[in-house]
Amino acid sequence: MFVTTLVVSLAFAALLVASAVGKLQRSPSQLATLERVGALKIAPILAVLELAGAVGLVVGLFWWPIGIAAGIGLVLYFAGAISAHLRVGDRTIVAPAVLLIVSLAAVALRLWSAGTLS
Repeated sequence: MFVTTLVVSLAFAALLVASAVGKLQRSPSQLATLERVGALKIAPILAVLELAGAVGLVVGLFWWPIGIAAGIGLVLYFAGAISAHLRVGDRTIVAPAVLLIVSLAAVALRLWSAGTLS
């Protein structure tokens, strides 16, 4: 089970870093989405949260409580992203919904591989 946790955590961390870099480099596609949901001003904060989640997932491979905390933080982050989209009537929530599911999977896998779930 740990191999699956390793693959999911590392792949998800890489995706989070890429997303954070896009926000920090002001990628036009990301800025358009952030503007649509009214979050353009907090793009740097969102990037820092994504980077923190990525670091937490990787560190959590060595110390499982950090991985679980990072995963829970990412669940909250992507639930907030979905909420931000829906708040302004934007129904394009597939991407944050998929990432919410990946976040939930990361938490479950880390719990399972740490032996806290049977």
